Amino acid sequence: MRKKRAAVVVIGLLALAFVLTFASCQKLSVNRLRANYHFSKANQLFKDGKYRRAISEYENTLRYNPAMVEAYRFLGESHKSLYKPHDESAENALTADKALEALAKAYESEPTNKEVIYSLGDMYDKMRNFEAAETYYLKILGLEPTNMNNYYVVAEFYKRYAGERTELKDKVEAMYLRRVELDPEESQGYAYMANYYDQITPIPDFDSALDFHRKRLELDPNSAEIYYSSGVNRFYKGYRLQNALSPEEREKLGIDSEKALLKAVEIDPAYPDPYAYLNLVQRNIFAHVYPERASRHIAEADRWVEKFQEVRKRAMEKARLEKELTKLD
Repeated sequence: MRKKRAAVVVIGLLALAFVLTFASCQKLSVNRLRANYHFSKANQLFKDGKYRRAISEYENTLRYNPAMVEAYRFLGESHKSLYKPHDESAENALTADKALEALAKAYESEPTNKEVIYSLGDMYDKMRNFEAAETYYLKILGLEPTNMNNYYVVAEFYKRYAGERTELKDKVEAMYLRRVELDPEESQGYAYMANYYDQITPIPDFDSALDFHRKRLELDPNSAEIYYSSGVNRFYKGYRLQNALSPEEREKLGIDSEKALLKAVEIDPAYPDPYAYLNLVQRNIFAHVYPERASRHIAEADRWVEKFQEVRKRAMEKARLEKELTKLD
């Protein structure tokens, strides 16, 4: 009899455990459905730019499923979207704290998630916390050391601070050069490098930029855009450094600029931008180098302006027609 009673007790306990487990599973299943509902709703609000309402829905999502990493990530993104750089109010500081808190929880769960790491770096960057932002940006390089685009992202990050931290200029250059080294046959890496030297403040390194434009031409000798960029480079050196250059040096820069811009026009006559700079070369370099012939150069500049307006008008009309055809498709 004791054995039978014991067996009945065991069976009863097993049945109770089954019922509790089943109820727990049912509750878990319902909670997940509710979490998914709120998550879907939050994502749509996020896409629509309604970040405050999205925050509420992401919080509802996490109430029903605290393990959903993506909900933490986009909760952080929502707070980050509301954050205002340079606003030192207590409310804005609280927004920053909430963004970092949510993103940190996503990072704890997925420490190799590139999007989460980038978002943390971006948030600290918006807060002008250079050291913290750098830590996360460099983690991305560690995760994907052969991804060329990552070096561009880090270079652009360093470039934003290079004006106030002169020691970062070497780091900017190193990141761009590393991108070039990863794929020396790809023209875009040289374009980033040239663009960097063309935009160094307060005085661009025009000649170093030109070296990289020339390397681009070695890879793509029939590119109107590269000839155009080379011509612009020569023009700006002659124009911006006019007080430091002799008339002979400015004349040479004007000739080189004009030659490159005319080559761009030869390759692609429908490309408007070279015509605009052919105008500037005549107006702002040759008219000053040859003051006795200034009126002739101004007249030539005016003709290039007319040509620019004509070609740009055709380009805009072409773009409009292509857009309309796309709508018909």
